[in-house]
Amino acid sequence: MKKIKVGITGPDGFLGKHLYQTLKLRPEVFELVEFKRQYFNNDGLLDKFVSSCDVIVHLAAMNRHENEQVIYETNIGLVHTLISALKRTNSVPHIFISSSTQENRETLYGKSKRQGREAFVAWAEECSGKLTGMLIPNVYGAFGRPFYNSFIATFCYQLTHGDHPKIANDGEVNLIYVQDLVGKIADLIIESKHQPYYIVESKDFKKVSEVLMLLEKFNNQYLKKGEIPSLNDKFELNLFNTYRSYIDHSSIYPRKFELNTDPRGTFVEIIRMGIGGQCSYSTTVSGITRGNHFHTRKIERFAVIQGKALIQLRKIDSEEVLSFYLDGNEPSYVDMPIWYTHNIKNIGSEELITIFWINEPYDPADPDTYFLNV
Repeated sequence: MKKIKVGITGPDGFLGKHLYQTLKLRPEVFELVEFKRQYFNNDGLLDKFVSSCDVIVHLAAMNRHENEQVIYETNIGLVHTLISALKRTNSVPHIFISSSTQENRETLYGKSKRQGREAFVAWAEECSGKLTGMLIPNVYGAFGRPFYNSFIATFCYQLTHGDHPKIANDGEVNLIYVQDLVGKIADLIIESKHQPYYIVESKDFKKVSEVLMLLEKFNNQYLKKGEIPSLNDKFELNLFNTYRSYIDHSSIYPRKFELNTDPRGTFVEIIRMGIGGQCSYSTTVSGITRGNHFHTRKIERFAVIQGKALIQLRKIDSEEVLSFYLDGNEPSYVDMPIWYTHNIKNIGSEELITIFWINEPYDPADPDTYFLNV
């Protein structure tokens, strides 16, 4: 099958990063075309970009600003700049534009999203192009920008940094997890239908206070006590992984176990949890490294009970490596965040014994394990 050449405007934004990294995991289907923000200010670079794409997912936009007029002018301006490049080059890639369920509200942000989508509708009619105008509910997920992307991002940041979130309006909100959304976008790209008004559906309707109550439970059990909380459905799992992404991992790991010692020896509780999963252990000879992979949904704990180990983590779109040194003489653990590639190396002279726990048994048909060197 011929690869689909996909360009993403706004690849450094919250949704753009997740979409870019998810499509990158499917190189047999998608070929990513580079885009940089400065292309909007350079006709030559923008023309080359639009001419190279089979699909353009237009995500570049402004969500918040103290002056709503700036939001409106910025968002409309980006749309018209992109349309001008399409017309200059006679390019007709399939355009995807992220609009919002707020587009029918009489705010300047809502108007900018509605009028931007309508401008692409007019372009598609004039140039025989294809458009998917996605009306998207409130998006949440790992690495969202607090005080900008969503109230969930703000609450997670505040709780993990010792602050106390306050609810301004306890309304019911329609929520969609970012990985579910980018998976849907990938499916729509392959489907390749002209859908100028496409409502992205999500069945998760939650009150703000309900979300905050769950996040406070996670904060109390996980960050303060090291316990894996009960996660009763997919929404709670997604919310928990979102919450974990805001923790300053370098400041809390490795976390030492409580040793219960008497004349018989020592007893150590490795993990207390409200969910099941798979527990295993490994022995590793001196100098050997295990791992060098990442997960997009799994929760995982590495516990060193004998020997000396170096555990390293790196967010896959970053060059910063977090290094943790663990010693079996003081048994301790490190939890693996989603979208962080990780490994463990025996840096001692004796055999390394590590206990691993993960929240779902390994499934060869759906392993959620992607190999990438730290």
